[in-house]
Amino acid sequence: MDTKLFRERLEQRLKQPLPGVEAQVKMAPRPVNSRRFEEDPENPAKPSGVMVLLYPHKNDIYLPLMKRPIYEGAHSGQISFPGGKFERTDADLTETALRETEEEIGVDRSRVEVVGVLSELFIIASNFKVIPTVGFVNEKPDFIPDPHEVAGVLNVSLAHLNDPQNQGMEQMRFRNNIVINSPYYNVQGNVVWGATAMMLSELLAVVNAIR
Repeated sequence: MDTKLFRERLEQRLKQPLPGVEAQVKMAPRPVNSRRFEEDPENPAKPSGVMVLLYPHKNDIYLPLMKRPIYEGAHSGQISFPGGKFERTDADLTETALRETEEEIGVDRSRVEVVGVLSELFIIASNFKVIPTVGFVNEKPDFIPDPHEVAGVLNVSLAHLNDPQNQGMEQMRFRNNIVINSPYYNVQGNVVWGATAMMLSELLAVVNAIR
C-alpha cells in the first residue's frame, strides 16, 4: 500500500468506532484489574495528550518513542510517546500533543498532519487521562530531543511491533511487594509496557484492519 493510500484509509478508519479497551487490554499488566480503566471520581484524572507520529521509512511506516530520563516520578526511565499534560494555553488535547512533540523531540507542529485520535486511556500510576492523537509526516523527521526530558528517541516500524517475536511477558516487582506480569514490546532491547504498550496495541488493531 502506498503512503498516500495508507494515510487516507487510516484517517477514514479513525472516524469509525475504535477497538478501545478490547485492544488495549491485550497489553495490559496481569492480573487485569478493572480499576485500570476507571478514574477515581473523588480524585479526577489530569487530562493529557500524546502524539503517535507516523512516517514512511524503508518501505514501512515508523513511529518515534522516547526514553524518559531517570527522575523521581511514576514513569522514570520508561518508554513513552511524546506528550504531556494539558495547559491552559492549549485549545485541546491534540494541540497539547503537537506542542509537546515540538518541545520534546523537535518536530515542528506545522509539519504534522493530524489524521485522528485513538481511544482515551486512564493511567492509574500518575492519574492521567490520555488522548493519543495520530499524526503523519511525509518523511522521517530530524529529531532534536530535549536533553532535560528525553534520554533518547527510538524509531520503530509497525512491522516490528506486529511481529510476535518482538513481543513477550515479563514479571515486574514494585514497592509493597506488588508483582505483576506485563506484556511488552521489545524495541531495540527496551521493554515497552504499560500504557504505551496498550496504546500501541490499539494502533496496531486499527492499522491491521486497513492493510
